[in-house]
Amino acid sequence: MARRNPPLLDVLARAPWPVGLIAGAAVLIGAKVLPTVLGNLQNPYLAAIGRQFASGALNPLFWVLAGLCWLAALLSLLGQKKRQKLLEAQSGLDTLRAMSWRELEQLVSEAYRRQGYQVQETGQGGADGGIDLVLRRDGQVTLVQCKHWRTQRVGAPVVREQFGLHSHHQAAAVIIVTTGDFTPEAKSFAEGKPIELIAGSELLALVQSVQRPSSTRVTAADATATPPTASEPSCPTCSAPMVRRTAKQTKAVFFGCSRFPACRGTRPI
Repeated sequence: MARRNPPLLDVLARAPWPVGLIAGAAVLIGAKVLPTVLGNLQNPYLAAIGRQFASGALNPLFWVLAGLCWLAALLSLLGQKKRQKLLEAQSGLDTLRAMSWRELEQLVSEAYRRQGYQVQETGQGGADGGIDLVLRRDGQVTLVQCKHWRTQRVGAPVVREQFGLHSHHQAAAVIIVTTGDFTPEAKSFAEGKPIELIAGSELLALVQSVQRPSSTRVTAADATATPPTASEPSCPTCSAPMVRRTAKQTKAVFFGCSRFPACRGTRPI
């Protein structure tokens, strides 16, 4: 069955909240301008509609439409705050895997927003898959699918399906995110293709790299660090030297900025 287009409220609620504010204001401005515009037309039918507008008979309809736009703006703002709070609350793989599939989408959405992407939450994925997010930056489109699997590994069929969507939508790349891991066959299929596979440990590193400095999730109790050496890379965020860190819960080793928590830049090893 074909998916119905989402209603106006849903569309605006998924957009940045200023869009809903502007749309509501535009509706009320239109209610003031349309009577004059239509009244000056030679078409008798349009002129009659203009007289209806001028009489004020349709004013309640315009106020209802404007109210829906402003309600959508409020929902969008609340959703933004929820995504931000959700991202800052993550401290390890346990918290990532404790989320619902919808919260995982919101988390990934906020993480890429903080990396400078324009993010569209499509609502097409659900618990079973599909395109969950569309990322836009520098004129390129990237498709994202989130798989909230705690133990089961994402297999090659899922990766092949997303690669097909990549070709169909003519996207620049595809990203598949999971709280679990990928099978060797999935990793092998993705090699050499514009497909990025982000497993649980990489997702945790992504989240930690964009968490705000005031949110000190990884401390001396959570991770150990070794002094930097000449072979360690520089931080991609602030260019400071990086150190090797080991996450306490996952034992995953990664490069972290030596200025942590002031800077949360990370690099995989």
